[in-house]
Amino acid sequence: MILRLLAALALCLLTMCPVAAHEIRPAFLQIDEIAPQRYEMLWKVPTRGGMVQDIRPAFDPRFTLTQRPGETIVDGFVIFRYSLTGATGLPGTTLRIDNLDRTTIDTLVNVTLIDGTQNSFLLRPRENSVAIPEIASPWTVMQTHTWLGVQHILEGMDHLAFVAALMLVVRGWPMLLKTVTAFTVAHSLTLTLATFGYITLPPPPVETLIALSIVLVAAEAIHLRRGHQSLASRWPWSIAFAFGLLHGLGFAGALSEIGLPQGDIPLALLFFNIGVEIGQLLFIAVILAGTAALQRLAPLPRRTPVVASYSIGALAMFWVFERLNAMFF
Repeated sequence: MILRLLAALALCLLTMCPVAAHEIRPAFLQIDEIAPQRYEMLWKVPTRGGMVQDIRPAFDPRFTLTQRPGETIVDGFVIFRYSLTGATGLPGTTLRIDNLDRTTIDTLVNVTLIDGTQNSFLLRPRENSVAIPEIASPWTVMQTHTWLGVQHILEGMDHLAFVAALMLVVRGWPMLLKTVTAFTVAHSLTLTLATFGYITLPPPPVETLIALSIVLVAAEAIHLRRGHQSLASRWPWSIAFAFGLLHGLGFAGALSEIGLPQGDIPLALLFFNIGVEIGQLLFIAVILAGTAALQRLAPLPRRTPVVASYSIGALAMFWVFERLNAMFF
């Protein structure tokens, strides 16, 4: 009964969410001090429906912001470049993103000073300004990238669909713990290797294979309900590890789009990964808590897990064709 309720809840969560995956696309502002009180800026703004979001950085009146000619369009982003000069340094002043409160977009800000000091901030629509501290703190990097990791996994519908499909295959708490641990170890490994440049694969094939991995696990869940034992049903942790390597490359692609503070890459990477794990555990907790709540209601049909598996597989198959189409057409 618990398994059926779990399957029904997973089905509801997946079908109620948007079909598109990887919707974490914050704006990105990189500020580099090239000389005392002189800065170069890269401003990366996501587009929606082909339109550039009307958001822009704003500084203390003592600074002069000059846009350089020419914009670059890259993978759904428009990149602007600026020069910033002022009568004082940035530390101790306030940075804000104008019009951010009119959007649903987050903004990641990295500031690198000429003395090597680095700061990293995450601005949100309701918190669109930040005071740049006189002394940098690693806490800002930890907090910012933990939240980015949580946000990425909770908005990455393909990763959540994979976790839900695994939960339909796994039986028992010990095996669930082992399977989740294997998935964590695998995607942490490839995320780290890709971030440091030891593995380089183009994102489109990786994203397509991630979608295909969901289809395969959903198919295994269906076979299990029909009484057919397989590697996935006997040792789901091995499947979680193998496909987790692919998902780690997907996380790395998202992280490269977001940007990393160059002086704090290990710290930012560690806490982004911690955020991913927190988000993943939150999703599993919601599934299990929902199961406990639904268990008090009327029993569900026996074929609920099969329907859930087919639904997850159909959604993933849509992603496969969508991404193949984007690769070749």
